[in-house]
Amino acid sequence: MRMQPYALTVDKFLDHAAKWSGDREIVTADAGRSVLRIGYAGLRARSNHLSGALQALGLRCGERVGTLGWNTQHHLEMYYALMGSGIVCHTLNPRVTVAHLAAMINEAEDRALAVASNLAPLWSQLSPLCPNIEQVILMDGAGPRGEVFTGHQARVWGYEELLATHGAAAAWGVFAEETPAGLCYTSGTTGAPKGVLYTHRSNYLHTLRTLQADAIALSGSDVLLIAVPMFHANGWGLPFAAPAVGAKLVLPGRHTDGASLAAVMGAEAVSVAAGIQTVWLGVLDHLDEVDGELPNLKRVLIGGANCPDALIRRMEQRLGARVQTSWGMTELSPLGTIAPLDTPLTETRASGRPPMGLDMKLTDASGVDLPQQRGVVGHLKVKGASVIERYFKADASALDSLGFFDTGDLASIDEAGNVSINGRSKDLIKSGGEWINPAEIEDIVGTHPTVGLAAVIARPDARWGERPVLIVESRQGMPLDALELLQFLRGKVASWWLPDQILEIDAMPLAATGKIDKNQLRSHYANGKLSPRETTS
Repeated sequence: MRMQPYALTVDKFLDHAAKWSGDREIVTADAGRSVLRIGYAGLRARSNHLSGALQALGLRCGERVGTLGWNTQHHLEMYYALMGSGIVCHTLNPRVTVAHLAAMINEAEDRALAVASNLAPLWSQLSPLCPNIEQVILMDGAGPRGEVFTGHQARVWGYEELLATHGAAAAWGVFAEETPAGLCYTSGTTGAPKGVLYTHRSNYLHTLRTLQADAIALSGSDVLLIAVPMFHANGWGLPFAAPAVGAKLVLPGRHTDGASLAAVMGAEAVSVAAGIQTVWLGVLDHLDEVDGELPNLKRVLIGGANCPDALIRRMEQRLGARVQTSWGMTELSPLGTIAPLDTPLTETRASGRPPMGLDMKLTDASGVDLPQQRGVVGHLKVKGASVIERYFKADASALDSLGFFDTGDLASIDEAGNVSINGRSKDLIKSGGEWINPAEIEDIVGTHPTVGLAAVIARPDARWGERPVLIVESRQGMPLDALELLQFLRGKVASWWLPDQILEIDAMPLAATGKIDKNQLRSHYANGKLSPRETTS
């Protein structure tokens, strides 16, 4: 006797939603105004017929199609149309450079590209660099044609035109669960972007992990807003988790400013919202400006970077909602840890605990397990069914001899199993032969009421080797006082950790993950594009 074969493929999430929650809505907004709504049954039918259309264009299982899009109905339909038919959905970040995008498209050997109509001018810059693209599909409206698409042999389709011309029912999930489903490149904030190839099995198991009661714990009664870009690590896996439970889904489109998000969250009675902390800073500031409220909001999921405890408490007090902190990586599909819902409000919030299905440990710099795994800082390594084995097209495995992946993060674990991320090992500053951890300085400075965002980078120093430089973005344009910030740090870190310079910046460069782009900061600093304000320490 044995159990039934049942391949763990992601199309089953949408099949389930269409059958059991067919009228539950997916809403697409534009600049805070709801412009499209459809039930899961309708979305499943359209997505399945889009699979037939893509097959009519000659696209086959195992090939790759790039998407340059926002969080919209068309992009969600494209997700499932591609993955359901075994084609790899290669999500591309429209905020990176044209050169990086072209390198990703060419390395992936994408044969077609689905582009948001308002990103069509970006394709005109990419097209001379991407000769292998045979088909271009314009999502979210007709978009421009004309000179934008001249000079390239690709056939250009309007999304609805393609559906009307070639749409046909297609068989989904007729392949092995280890078939690749998605391709996403790392943000490149600490090095060149590298491709992470997800399988159907890894995405399916990741979804089950996120739905655990001590993790994201969505239910069919939730109204979920996904402010995480769908081009970043499968939108934290939420486009799979929402249909898996039949939750109402709200997709904000291109505009994720505070006013737009607050408007659609209020109009659609959003109960759970997910996004990086900078997004919620914008919502808080907008609500303060207009004296607004979001009475239906119960939970806010944040990730992407360490969030100061003072900001978490401000968010909870102003929004009247519980904040769940989390940590993850593209290489982890992406969820690594998340704070359980029953974490005491009085506790300082760490990055949470790993849900079942992910193992982790701390090692020293040479990869040897630390004898004590609690209350110490070490190099964080992880292992699990949704963790990368090797990067896309890489010859060598990314794992150590015991099958663990080195995250590149420094972390500590408290007695309750809560993980705190203590910064990137590559970001450590060596001054006079001793290490300075920028993340500790950033966490402290981030609690100052005039500071919106803070980053610490190293500058060369003839005497000490390296010295720290603090770069700050003010909160809502509030005046910053460099000497006051130094005084704020005194006594909280060693005196030799105090930054030699404090630089004020109008807008901190951010990656799609919400992490500060320190590569860009270092480049700007080295090239004299940042004006230093000298301080004495």
